[in-house]
Amino acid sequence: QVRLVESGGGLVQAGGSLRLSCVASGSIFKLNDMGWHRQAPGKQREVVAVITSSGSTVYADSVKGRATISRDNAKNTVYLQMNSLKPEDTAVYYCNANIVWAIQTASDYWGQGTHVTVSS
Repeated sequence: QVRLVESGGGLVQAGGSLRLSCVASGSIFKLNDMGWHRQAPGKQREVVAVITSSGSTVYADSVKGRATISRDNAKNTVYLQMNSLKPEDTAVYYCNANIVWAIQTASDYWGQGTHVTVSS
């Protein structure tokens, strides 16, 4: 059984910063790509940032220059540092990871989400 648990969300004023964390636990052989997605009220879930197992990163245009995704493989953890937050960043942020949990077997897993609210 593999679990992803996010933390670090909350209420922040526009212009502020947050650091989200996501820890993977359970039967983990290897962590492949890990990422952060978000879903604002009334909108579809969208990709925010992705980091590969080798450390390559990709960002949504809406957060480029304001977000940094990183990972600590020793801790099975992925982070999302968000700066210069805007009210439009308000959403539930979900962690996602492709995890090898058995020999030659990988699956996608999602966390339960953490709420981020940016006040103007």
